[in-house]
Amino acid sequence: MLRVLRHYLALIQATLRTNFWRTGVGHSGAPIAAGGKRRHFVSFKLDCARVPGLPEPKPLYEIFVYSPRFEGIHLRGGRVARGGLRWSDRAEDFRTEVLGLLKAQMVKNTVIVPVGSKGGFVLKKAPPAGPAPADRDAFMNEGIACYQDYLRGLLDLTDNRVGDQIVPPPQIVRHDGDDPYLVVAADKGTATFSDYANAISAEYGHWLGDAFASGGSAGYDHKAMGITARGAWESARRHFREMGVDTQTTMFTVVGIGDMSGDVFGNGMLLSREIRLLAAFDHRHIFLDPTPDPAAAFGERERMFKLPRSSWADYDARLISAGGGVWARSEKSVPISPQVRAALAIEADKLTPTELISALLKAPVDLLYNGGIGTYVKAASETNAEVGDRANDALRVNGRDLRCKVVAEGGNLGITQRGRIEAALAGRGSGGVRLYTDAIDNSAGVDTSDHEVNIKILLGLAIADGEMTEKQRNALLVQMTDDVAALVLRDNYFQTQALAIAARMATRWLDQQARFMRYLEKIGQLNRTLEFLPPDDEIAERKERGTGLAAPELAVLLAYSKMWLFEELLGSDVPEDPWIGAALARYFPAALRERFPAHIARHPLKREIIATHVLNSMINRVGATFVHRLTEMTGARPPQIVRAYLLTREIFGYVALWQQIEALDNRVPDAIQSEMIIWLGRLTTRATTWFVRSRRLNEPMEASFKRFAASVAALRAQLAPETAAQSHVAAWIAAGVPADLAQRVALTESLFPALDIGEIAEATGRSLADVGAVHAGVSAQLGLAQLRDKITGLPSDTYWQSLALAALGDDLSGLQRGLAQEVVAFGERAPDALLAQWAAENAVVLERTQRLLAELTEAKHVDLAMLSVALRELRNLL
Repeated sequence: MLRVLRHYLALIQATLRTNFWRTGVGHSGAPIAAGGKRRHFVSFKLDCARVPGLPEPKPLYEIFVYSPRFEGIHLRGGRVARGGLRWSDRAEDFRTEVLGLLKAQMVKNTVIVPVGSKGGFVLKKAPPAGPAPADRDAFMNEGIACYQDYLRGLLDLTDNRVGDQIVPPPQIVRHDGDDPYLVVAADKGTATFSDYANAISAEYGHWLGDAFASGGSAGYDHKAMGITARGAWESARRHFREMGVDTQTTMFTVVGIGDMSGDVFGNGMLLSREIRLLAAFDHRHIFLDPTPDPAAAFGERERMFKLPRSSWADYDARLISAGGGVWARSEKSVPISPQVRAALAIEADKLTPTELISALLKAPVDLLYNGGIGTYVKAASETNAEVGDRANDALRVNGRDLRCKVVAEGGNLGITQRGRIEAALAGRGSGGVRLYTDAIDNSAGVDTSDHEVNIKILLGLAIADGEMTEKQRNALLVQMTDDVAALVLRDNYFQTQALAIAARMATRWLDQQARFMRYLEKIGQLNRTLEFLPPDDEIAERKERGTGLAAPELAVLLAYSKMWLFEELLGSDVPEDPWIGAALARYFPAALRERFPAHIARHPLKREIIATHVLNSMINRVGATFVHRLTEMTGARPPQIVRAYLLTREIFGYVALWQQIEALDNRVPDAIQSEMIIWLGRLTTRATTWFVRSRRLNEPMEASFKRFAASVAALRAQLAPETAAQSHVAAWIAAGVPADLAQRVALTESLFPALDIGEIAEATGRSLADVGAVHAGVSAQLGLAQLRDKITGLPSDTYWQSLALAALGDDLSGLQRGLAQEVVAFGERAPDALLAQWAAENAVVLERTQRLLAELTEAKHVDLAMLSVALRELRNLL
């Protein structure tokens, strides 16, 4: 009893707000004496960290809304958060359902400004949803009414924004700080409810207006845009490109989950004319077409997609190939023709619909495309009860039994995370099944909604200033549809690129990834067990086997790195930097950048937008562990690493190089493109580290960019002819890479000395050309290039080995810089004369050093001790 009372007390103390005393419509606060009425529901806002016994992961806030007609909850991962609200049918455990969805939403939302939130409500006195239209209407009307009261319960506790002021709701005692950001989205059962939600927003005078619930009558229609399917298709194309297949020009086989009336499935099956859809199923039918005519089948799918509503039963039977057909899932059995047996590797002559669906999931096709609802694949170590989708228990298969080459998850929760990992590590396809996660594949929908919300907030400022009307805003939103889609799909492209690079470096980066996971655990931001990431003993076993993290695991780690860095950047002054702040404008379509630059600068969420845009553009390029690894190596804070990286990116002209490499998609092997991107990364680490340790990081970033860009250009012009002889350049050109691009990429690491050359030139007043010649002359006389090759040839599989290698490389660069500066200090003569004078004055030491270095470079096997001695000998020349 005492324990129960303590829990009640803790719950009371964790309560931050309640609407118990609220009266009147919306935020009017009209008293009862003036006709205001009390609410017939009550809501409480809780600080989840202070509530004992809550299951992990604990959200930041929870709002619980109670009514005799319904109950609802809303879970938020942060102050600025968004996610869907679900009409749940799980009255007994809907909080468990919503918490699981929140966990996935937190990972998915790393590409957008808000972190994840999720909500759900259940009806308690709903009329029966009978077959009669009147019964269905009564049931739907009750759902809508309860949904709107549920939203009232949320907005009752939410602050408002009037101009630049935060206005608390009336009749509320706040035990927390300002909290005005509440954005919702559609979910299961509420897909058409956005206008109902925005009506409540208007009732409360909520500052977000119809940005409160995206996708309404004045928002982006995701199905018309096909945006979620197009995002998933970026994942599919990436997987196929890695196998040397262009999905837009080469035929490939597909088994699908869904039907052509659905947004994600219907749009997805129209994204390539090369699709050979052998089979598909939804909750009503099973469709089989063992040897389809791709052109005829595409036309028929397109016709069905355009129907107001359709099912597989509407497919023109005349277009189905021999041995195929459409069967209702209510049939007792389905005959399996020889053509179907051959196409889908089924041995039986007859199967029940459930058995047939299991066989379809295990079919040896090129692509398994999920555009439906339900969980169809788990791990062998999981029970069906753990999956939590009883409707599909009988047909669900294990990840290790998948025989497809690629999985694309346009729908949510089609595969459990453990099922994905099992498929990736043990799938029967060559090297496992290629797949990411649903959070990666279908993030384009939430990304589009976030752009819509932030654009509406921006244009709301223009409307308030009298510079446009709401009608003009709505027309502009339509005009920008394609531009918004392009911005969103870039996120999908680059996230999958980051995962593809990480997969190629999986074994080399495993030690770094393990250290990063331990760090996140230490600061309380990661629970490996909850996220199904391997513990240290399993990581050690994988390292022994030469296996790294699987792509689904890499996807989770990528998300956590972004969540961590987001908080670090928000807590710093990085968003205030005027040079970095240019990212704010790049978030928006060109039409807004041109017409409303002043309003963009006033955006209420500008800090969050800048942080999100910067961290995504960075981590998608350098990987999940880059920032943490450099903080360990240098002792710098993450915001300093970000500044240093951005300087590196701009000074060395990476953006243009990346764009040229990406333009080679399906023209050169993906492995070649990845190799070139990884090659660029070698300079990224060295130069970022240089800036972190340089006094220049404290200077205005634009001034640093101008200073060093000139030095890089001068050195590039000096070194360009040398690259033609490099073997990897020849290999890249032979694979189809333009010669100029191959040479520029190969040259990048040789440009690192430009940073030291620029510093010496400024300190001594000598020209960049003269200092560059001296710097190169010192290297040539001592054979420092060969010494650096020996250093980079050392093993770097472990964290400590990589630290030792980096330290040796930094020491060598520092010594070369010191020697060059010493030579330049001899006077104003030409570089050759200065080098000759330096050599003459240091003849004895120079001869001994040259002899030692020559002996070392000729050695077949070099270790850390030998290189340490060589560097000590070089110090004698200073």
